Amino acid sequence: MIKRKTVAIIGGGISGLAAAKAFDGKGHRVIGFERSHDFGGVWELSRSYPDVQTQSPKDLYCFTDHPMPDDYPEWPKGPQVHAYLHSYADKHKLARLFHLDTNIASMDRRSDGQPGWELTLEQAGKTRTETFDFVAICTGQFSEKNILTHPGQEAFTAQGGQVIHSSEYTDPAMVRGKRVVVLGGSKSATDIVVNAAKNGAQSVTFVYREPVWRLPYFLGGINFKRLLFMRAQECQFNGWNRGLLGKTLGILLKPLIWANFRGLETLMKLQLGLKKWNMIPDVPIEKSVSCSIPIVTPGLFESFENGTVIPVQGTFERYQEDQVILSNGQAIGCDIAISAVGWKLGLPYLAQQYQDKLIDPDGQYRTFRLSVNPDLPDMGFVGFNSSFCTVLSAEMIANWLVRYADGQLQQQPSDSEMRENIELMLDWRRNERPAAQVYGGLCSAPFHYRHFDELLRDMGAKKTRRNNLLAEQFSYPAAWAYGEFLASAPQYRTE
Repeated sequence: MIKRKTVAIIGGGISGLAAAKAFDGKGHRVIGFERSHDFGGVWELSRSYPDVQTQSPKDLYCFTDHPMPDDYPEWPKGPQVHAYLHSYADKHKLARLFHLDTNIASMDRRSDGQPGWELTLEQAGKTRTETFDFVAICTGQFSEKNILTHPGQEAFTAQGGQVIHSSEYTDPAMVRGKRVVVLGGSKSATDIVVNAAKNGAQSVTFVYREPVWRLPYFLGGINFKRLLFMRAQECQFNGWNRGLLGKTLGILLKPLIWANFRGLETLMKLQLGLKKWNMIPDVPIEKSVSCSIPIVTPGLFESFENGTVIPVQGTFERYQEDQVILSNGQAIGCDIAISAVGWKLGLPYLAQQYQDKLIDPDGQYRTFRLSVNPDLPDMGFVGFNSSFCTVLSAEMIANWLVRYADGQLQQQPSDSEMRENIELMLDWRRNERPAAQVYGGLCSAPFHYRHFDELLRDMGAKKTRRNNLLAEQFSYPAAWAYGEFLASAPQYRTE
């Protein structure tokens, strides 16, 4: 008999909705907490900058049982994704499970000595404590702003300058007629510089630390999902625990693999004009592909060409009067500085002694299957397995996690097996594939198939491959197919 648990879901974005459905579907008592006034996470409208859209095509950015509407574009805009998430919550009646406008102040083991966790909650100016048998942390990679400060910033703002985080750029009117300087090399940075240039900024300067490979939505006329989301392509990267056969094949096929990636690089250099802008990265693309590789914002390189956006390599050194002084000594006139340097990965509410067990000094997370840690029982993460197909990744790990919590994995790992795997994965990230260390080592890209294969094997799925062998090798992960694979795993309900 499987005991019905009281399960806390922290976060009401993509991952929180996936986890709530998975645990509720198995008969657990689910109570979700979202600190905002609405569902959606990064897609919640008050957190979204103008013209934001997905980096992944809509058929890669959807739940297995709920495709995006046919009339959505290939890469949906922020309000469309927000509406889609609400339609998913409505379909599965998930709103009944959540408390909105509720913040997690702290999280510690239960004070009564029983298994589980104790959450201190803040809501409507009041604080209360609740206990749970299991906690699913679903806040993902983008919940705490990474706020930078530089010398002279206080004086700069005192004389009328503005310094904001990219998530606070919600209205183009705020840059109209102003000198805008954007710091950061991510897609959010390039989205903002293009939007600011289109909406009447006096000048726009794009300050980036170093060149990175940027994938256009269409490379040589081919949708990039058909180039980098293939199982056949994935095998060309240096994955973990390859074994003797895998390593031997890698050596034998190395010339072909080298030629393949050099061809991709050449296409990008020619199509984007990277040499002209001195934006050719030093690191080969096959060594740098991870969750941090950005998609090219439409109009970015065109804005370089017409002079509406000025790209400058460097970083902020300090503010001086109405200027930003860069690390290369260049002074740039500035009325509003927008920091697009991402988000902090962390769990500020988790008691420090447990954070120390979870996170190594170099910032790498000690997780099995990017979800659980044997030293932190009765808890797990959904959505920390960041990838290019975020929604499917969250749904896959949510289904894995509820089975792990209930002891219903067909290959339920022991503590020693988890520790051994954690050490193997840490060694691989640190010594064989340094690019895999981004986001605390919680990125599954570009190894989507391999990650999903492990999860399905653990769950005992009878079907893990599409019948069409060509599609399986040379097409992207299909949400509908993974819905079938999940359904082929042994089913159960709590009592």
